[in-house]
Amino acid sequence: MLHAAPDAFELKTALAKIVCEPGWKWQKREKPLANYDLFYVWSGEGEVFLNDQPYAVGKGSCFLFRPGDHTSATHNPQKPLVLTYIHFDVTEPVTLIPQPYRVLTDPFEFEQLLSRYVRLFLVETFAAEEEARLILKQLVIQLLRHDRDEPIERKASNQLTESIHEVANYIRQHPGIPHRVDDLAARAGLSPRYFSIKFKELIGSSVQTYMIRTRIERAQYLLIHAGMNVTEVADALGYRDIFFFSRQFKQYTGKSPSEIR
Repeated sequence: MLHAAPDAFELKTALAKIVCEPGWKWQKREKPLANYDLFYVWSGEGEVFLNDQPYAVGKGSCFLFRPGDHTSATHNPQKPLVLTYIHFDVTEPVTLIPQPYRVLTDPFEFEQLLSRYVRLFLVETFAAEEEARLILKQLVIQLLRHDRDEPIERKASNQLTESIHEVANYIRQHPGIPHRVDDLAARAGLSPRYFSIKFKELIGSSVQTYMIRTRIERAQYLLIHAGMNVTEVADALGYRDIFFFSRQFKQYTGKSPSEIR
């Protein structure tokens, strides 16, 4: 992957930074993974099985799953996993591929890149895919450096204007929580009215619409990639009425949850 051009990185739509629901599980599927999956744990406790080999995971655990891998996972509901996953393919032949697993002890720069990658797709950012491919290659290079036990340069970035994006990230990480606008505004250090105005201006939708959309996107992922059934997904995302969940899901996707699964 080191010598693959950025354009060779084919981005998939499955990506997020997420707090896994207490009842979350990643069931082993009959078919193996069809693409690469960069899987990073920010916090929590759990166990990942890669080709039937178990790994106890926590802060800093990082996998690069490959096409053909069989994967499954569980976690401690009292200490749920907070993770980022990025699915992608490489359209050129590759030889130098990062190891499947490592624990990053100094993940500052790596986490900054992961956060930036996810933020690019919160809104319709100009040239988002082009930048995302560059970031993805940087992430791969950092993994290769780690595998060679080489140091990673640190740098910091802290822009006050990113407070709204931080809240949007927070909503995406906790899609099953019934967020209150007042609480989200306080998180951003803004009044509720001004927060709502700036959120719609920067993110492109109202807070309420964004919360529903992120919940439905998470539901799609759990149905397609985690092997959970419709009832399990509705319960994990805080829906008390499975029929309301199905109606809202179809309203946003055009298909019922059972059709997606």
